[in-house]
Order: sequence, then structure tokens, then C-alpha cells
Amino acid sequence: MEFIPKKSQECELVQMKVTGLTIDPFTNMPIIILKDIEGKKSLPIWIGLIEASAIATELEQIELSRPMTHDLLKNILDAANVVIKNVAVVDLSDNTFYAEISCMHDAAEWTLDARPSDAIALALRTNAPIYVAQHVIEKSRQIDIHYDEADLEQNRKQKWTEILENLSPEDFGKYKM
Repeated sequence: MEFIPKKSQECELVQMKVTGLTIDPFTNMPIIILKDIEGKKSLPIWIGLIEASAIATELEQIELSRPMTHDLLKNILDAANVVIKNVAVVDLSDNTFYAEISCMHDAAEWTLDARPSDAIALALRTNAPIYVAQHVIEKSRQIDIHYDEADLEQNRKQKWTEILENLSPEDFGKYKM
């Protein structure tokens, strides 16, 4: 029997997987991209640099000489025989995502509140499934990665055009190569 987090018990959950990390071109903040198993729905979640590093090291299977925080937490859970059943992104409120980690030890089950980035980093290390509540997917702004890349290229061209148009003849002797 699969344990479902408390907040998620009353909502439909969609199983997702991490498909990559990218950088928001406007804020330079990392974004983790989750996609459903069928590849039809995606969810971008803006995360911190440290969490992005923790996720990237696990995705790339990089072995570090010393455990990072999420590795340490996994080691503690393993030593205590606590199993991570799943993690779920359960809410989106005021542009903040909320997640839960479902844990089990012997017959006892409980749920922990967590940031999605921490929950996902732990799920990757423990091979726990990742879920997102359907209402969170609907509330989030869906993005088309291909559109954003084309839009970004157009923005770059516009910025260079503005820079070149604003140069004065005096600017041309000023910079040495």
C-alpha cells in the first residue's frame, strides 16, 4: 500500500520525474523542470543555487569526497531504517511551492513539510517517486521551453541593436583590443 501525504490525500497526484535544470535568463536563478511520466505536462520550479547544486550532483552522479547535506540526511535515514515513500509538491500559494516528504519506519508513517527543492534532492538520492498535485500544475504558469529559447534569442538581438544604436562616434576609439 502506498502512503499519500496528508495534504495530498484529497487531491489528484501526477507522478513526475526530473528532466533537467536550467537558468532563468532574466533572474539568473536555477529552475528545475519536472515532467509527467507521459511527457505531456511540465512544471518549472525556481530554486536556490545550493539546492540546484545538490540536485545537479545527483543527476550527474558526481561522487564527492564528503557528503553534502542531502547525502547526510539520506545516511541518517538509512541508519535509522526510515524509508522515504514519496515526495509530493502539494501546493502553490503566492508564488511559493510547498512539498511534503512521506516517511515510514516499521508500521509508523508520517509526513514532513519541506521545500520542493529539498524534497526532490532527497527523492533523487533515495529513488523515491516524485508527485505533483494536479491543482499545482494547473495553477503554475506552463512554459514552452522552445518558445522561451526563441524569445531569448530575439531579446539578445534587440539588446545588441540598442547598444549599437546608442554608440556615438567618440565611443569607437575608446576601447582597445
